[in-house]
Amino acid sequence: MEETFLFIIEVIGTFAFAISGIRLAAFKSFDWFGAYTVGLVTAIGGGTLRDVLLDIPVFWMQTWMYLGVTAVSLAIVIVFRRLLVSNDRMLFLFDTLGLALFVVIGIQKTLAVGYPMWVAIVMGMITGSFGGVTRDILINETPLFFRKDIYATACVAGGMAYWLAIALGRGSVEAQMICALAIIALRMCALRWNWSLPVLRYDPKRKNKDSRHTDTTDRLNDHIK
Repeated sequence: MEETFLFIIEVIGTFAFAISGIRLAAFKSFDWFGAYTVGLVTAIGGGTLRDVLLDIPVFWMQTWMYLGVTAVSLAIVIVFRRLLVSNDRMLFLFDTLGLALFVVIGIQKTLAVGYPMWVAIVMGMITGSFGGVTRDILINETPLFFRKDIYATACVAGGMAYWLAIALGRGSVEAQMICALAIIALRMCALRWNWSLPVLRYDPKRKNKDSRHTDTTDRLNDHIK
């Protein structure tokens, strides 16, 4: 039952992330092969890094299904490109769905090989976000992971919700659903009310002003001497 549930959400997550990557590639006017590559990297990038770090067989090398799901995603974007490419909310929806489901997969696979929960949360974040980081690099955009958007933070929050659910005696499938819903809800709330993390800013103009002020003060002190 649980393995079937994980397989279903992995297929849905692959589809959602592939759509988000292909959609951005279409916006950048990539050709079909380039769009497919971006979609595939988005779908498998996080899971690949996770499996390498956990020293287990890389998931997409065990079956052609992930390549096939990405191909189906490309066909859907080609057919419905007007709806999918021109609507920014579509990117948000598919990206959020893929993020939520892949965090669940990352947590489950990490726990299955015997690592503690805090490692599983980190691996969930990597599984959910690293494919998007690679996608954004390939299309020459600053990755969402490094911007003020509630992205990686949502992964950690979902992992904490999973941990809390298990601590309260909930079943594994129920904890997975709570984790995914927590991530989706947090991302939706961030979009609705413009939530974001504080930005680390550096203003070179302020530095120049301070520098000019220091130079003026130094010259005045020299004159007095």
